[in-house]
Amino acid sequence: MPKSSLRFQFVLSYAILCILVFVLLNTYGRTTIYNHLIKTEETKLYNEAELIVKDYIPSMDILNTSDATLLKHFSSLQTLTNMRVWLASSDGMILIDSDMKNSQKGRNINRYDSGFLSNQTIVGRCPKGLLSESMITVIYPITESLETKGYVILMSPNSGMLDQATQYIDTILICFILLLTVTALIFFYLYHKSVRPLRLMTNAAKKYADGQFDEGITTSFSKEQNELASAIYYLSERMHSITDYQTKFIANVSHDFRSPLTSIKGYAEAIADGTIPPEMQQKYFNIILFEVERLTKLTGNLLELNQFEQDGLVLELADFDINQAIKDSSAAFEQRCTEKKISLNLIFSDKELFVNADINKIQQVIQNLLDNAIKFSPNDTTIEIRTAKRNHKVFISVKDHGIGIAKESQKKIWTRFYKTDDSRGKDKTGTGLGLSITKEIIEAHNENINVISTEGVGTEFIFTLPPAKKDEKHT
Repeated sequence: MPKSSLRFQFVLSYAILCILVFVLLNTYGRTTIYNHLIKTEETKLYNEAELIVKDYIPSMDILNTSDATLLKHFSSLQTLTNMRVWLASSDGMILIDSDMKNSQKGRNINRYDSGFLSNQTIVGRCPKGLLSESMITVIYPITESLETKGYVILMSPNSGMLDQATQYIDTILICFILLLTVTALIFFYLYHKSVRPLRLMTNAAKKYADGQFDEGITTSFSKEQNELASAIYYLSERMHSITDYQTKFIANVSHDFRSPLTSIKGYAEAIADGTIPPEMQQKYFNIILFEVERLTKLTGNLLELNQFEQDGLVLELADFDINQAIKDSSAAFEQRCTEKKISLNLIFSDKELFVNADINKIQQVIQNLLDNAIKFSPNDTTIEIRTAKRNHKVFISVKDHGIGIAKESQKKIWTRFYKTDDSRGKDKTGTGLGLSITKEIIEAHNENINVISTEGVGTEFIFTLPPAKKDEKHT
């Protein structure tokens, strides 16, 4: 059993508790009970001696006589209470002894122990030669006019006190053994309810660490243990999700990098070994440049997403005219629109519409949405970009009349590297990261972006921005 295990600590604690209680009861406990019994017996003897002096020796002349009635009373008292009574003169002579069989009458106490009568109570000590048994003794002086006329000496066997203390301790020990049995059952129950669930959760956590995410955790525990089990299971789900994401991420990156690298390598080798004649080389140099730009774009997007995850998206908020920002962003797509005979229709509710946002990030959003719209729009169509202010929000929409997005794919388009269908998968310039970046930028502004799409009809992306602070004050 490992010393660090809870079971070992439970057993060790239980053993230490048992040993401590047994030692304390048989040392401190026994001594305390014994001393208490001695004190109780001393008080009892003293009270009885006081009663004898008060009730049975009203005249001091009795010390000079032998009173048969008094002797009979003392003998009865010894029989009933086991108290031995001596009546002694002032010089220590024993005048009456309640023990008629072993009477010490006529003997002088001072001859056997000169300091005996000077005590009030004595435990264990007896005048040698008179008594051999250990006694608890109370010596009560009989006085008259401040003069000691004699002594009433009451004695009780001391050996009974120790036996009685032992009986008390034995009774307590029996109760304690019963209590220990119950405690052992309680300890076993607590161990079963605390350590066993921890072992189950530990084993499950190890399996999660090994990639076995299908392992469940039994929930028939206490509230706190269930909360811990739920936290571990939640962590496993997160690990599973991250593992899946990493696997897909590596697969997607490898796929998106392999294709352009293969093209670059193949065309470069063909040009180098003369397979491609000089008059055709310009064409393939352009393809190589196109693939390099594609790799550059993919690398830039990956670095940007990584920065979002590592440092968070840092925004430089300022008031700017969203209409002008859309015009500037749209100008960069003029050549592509001309090639596909696509018209950009800018519809603004106001000549100027100021928002409070990061202009560079918002222009990136507009460019990503326009790039998607142009990419998936057929020739001779129109793309509409609208701005309007409603309910203290500025709404911007980019609407195309292209191939649309299937309903089951609309929630997945924000996932990194996701491409909706085969036609989009064949696109050679897309990275599958543009909409992921777009959503993160809008959510960093604490705003929303949504998509409305019908297959064969078109797609509209709508996002919101906060109005400029100066405009908000006037509203």
